[in-house]
Amino acid sequence: MFLHLGENVVVPIKDIIGIFDLETTMYSADTNQFLRLAEEDGFIERITEDHPKSFIVAEVDKKAKVFLSPISSSTLSKRTKIEYDEQ
Repeated sequence: MFLHLGENVVVPIKDIIGIFDLETTMYSADTNQFLRLAEEDGFIERITEDHPKSFIVAEVDKKAKVFLSPISSSTLSKRTKIEYDEQ
């Protein structure tokens, strides 16, 4: 099964490592550093020029890749039929 991340981008669900809400995680220094380093190393793919709402970490061709998606993390999670405890 595949997960549609926006525009014409789909990723096999089995390759997804995590789906994260960009707004809430941006307050974390560790997340900011991770995203900055991923961008410097060329691991980030912007799906669209629209404002990203979430980021998805996946393994694509045996390499880590971070997708910036205009779709919310809760919508993406629902599409995978994975339920997370909100705490």
